[in-house]
Amino acid sequence: MTAKEIQKRNVKADQLRVMQSEEQFFVESSKGKILYNVAIAEDDKSCTCGDYAKNHKKDPAFVCKHILAVENSVPENEIESTKFLEKNTPKLKDGFLKNIKGKDFVLYAGVLDLATQKGLLKLEVELLQFPTKENGNEAICRAVAEDKSGAVFSDIGDSNPNNCTPMIAKHLIRMASTRAKGRCLRDMCNIGIACLEELSDLDDVMGSGSAKKTTRKPAAPKAKPKVAEKKTEEKKPETEKASKPAQKVNSKSTNTKATKPKVSKQEQGTPSFSEAQKRAIYNLSRRRGISVESLDNLVMEDYGKTLDDLSSAEASDLIRSLQQAA
Repeated sequence: MTAKEIQKRNVKADQLRVMQSEEQFFVESSKGKILYNVAIAEDDKSCTCGDYAKNHKKDPAFVCKHILAVENSVPENEIESTKFLEKNTPKLKDGFLKNIKGKDFVLYAGVLDLATQKGLLKLEVELLQFPTKENGNEAICRAVAEDKSGAVFSDIGDSNPNNCTPMIAKHLIRMASTRAKGRCLRDMCNIGIACLEELSDLDDVMGSGSAKKTTRKPAAPKAKPKVAEKKTEEKKPETEKASKPAQKVNSKSTNTKATKPKVSKQEQGTPSFSEAQKRAIYNLSRRRGISVESLDNLVMEDYGKTLDDLSSAEASDLIRSLQQAA
């Protein structure tokens, strides 16, 4: 069977109703007047329809639309537990939706996941414009997607230093490719909201904004310990003879206060990434078949540190790299 014939049969199979009685499967005809008996085994598949009887003799690997309907309805390794079969309805998972300032955005990974559920067969990207000084360092890509029914979708994506963060500006072609694929797959999946990757302030959205608040708070108490030290030093000559032990206590207290700014400076270093970013990294790596050990090696090679030691900005960069690897 050719690829186009398989695509047509898949489309027809999606419209058929499948029922199961004990270990037997029955598929209604397209008009709903006849039930065909379909047998599914490890090495043998058969159907009582005329199409199968006619073509199976010529091609032993022939599969009719009724067999395809059963295969599409029965989850893998769950045939024995299935009693009433329904079509697997493609859905966009809630974890791929982000609400920013009251507006919804979808992650590119979610659009790709939904397109795969709907039967994405091919996704290609073509570079239309290479970024140069003459064109304002703007990269333009075209993406073309094809689903199992043979329908073709196409769209373009652009990226330049003005619509990307400084970190993304180093990877203009990859960002243009991701945006083109995201827009193309949104048309295929009938998603009317924009991809998060299309935003120019992606770093702020992905969590680095919350880290700024934690670094600003410790900065305020810096001046207070210094003022306290000066006051205690000025009072020392008046009570020098009468309260020598008190001077020791005061010196200890001032020392402990003096050490606080040192701790806050360490805390003022690059903030660690959030739990949401960590979950996103593990989810994206798992979808691309990257093991935990391989992920640790990749992080050590690219950033020179372990995954838990990454900063928020580094975690955001890693997330984009995993998304663009699709």
